[in-house]
Amino acid sequence: MKVEIWSDYVCPFCYIGKRKFEAGLQQFAHKEEIEIVYKSFELAPDMPVDGNPNVYEMLASKYGMSREQAIANTNNITEQAKELDLDYYFDRTIQTNTFDAHRLSHFAASKGKLKEMTERLLKAHFTDTLHLGNHDTLADLAAEVGLDRAEALQVLKSGEFSNEVRADEQEAMQIGVRGVPFFVINRKYAVSGAQSSETFLGALQKAWDEEHPSFTVLGDPDVDLCTDGSCIVPGQDKSSS
Repeated sequence: MKVEIWSDYVCPFCYIGKRKFEAGLQQFAHKEEIEIVYKSFELAPDMPVDGNPNVYEMLASKYGMSREQAIANTNNITEQAKELDLDYYFDRTIQTNTFDAHRLSHFAASKGKLKEMTERLLKAHFTDTLHLGNHDTLADLAAEVGLDRAEALQVLKSGEFSNEVRADEQEAMQIGVRGVPFFVINRKYAVSGAQSSETFLGALQKAWDEEHPSFTVLGDPDVDLCTDGSCIVPGQDKSSS
């Protein structure tokens, strides 16, 4: 069974949602049979690489709120993250365009390192407050998860995997993704936002049950279903049936 997750590396609820999904998944009896695929989504595709250095000013401008409201909102999110053992430092985060970071994640996926790269990029932004638009920084992060730094840097400079990022974004538009995180389970059920771990567990279980239906046996289970010898395998003694 497959779970596809659209997210962005500068989205605070994407990191929180990732942790809540993982908590739900850990309680799922068939967790080893779940394939997880992270998909690209840009919250601010027009953001320059060296964007607004002050996150509070950026949020106030984008959402039409005061600086004080922006600070209060981010403080609330920081507390939510802390409950999941995530450390957010909004006042030090660097606002940047994430297109190249998404290209890097597709490169990582081609090397079997998508899960590790996704986690590292989210932590890099919110906890380590690194510049996710800087190619050298991204190459360093790639090396940290076991990728070849020189190859990663060459990919970033070449523009490779741009089509893959755009394909994810186009697919998001087609299925109606308006915001992230957005989880699609087995191409049948969707969970929008950083929902509770119980919500994720319930969605996984529902999708699984529909893919693996069980049967309810009617009648008396103590009745002998083979009383006339008709179900004995040829050559097998009836007493062993």
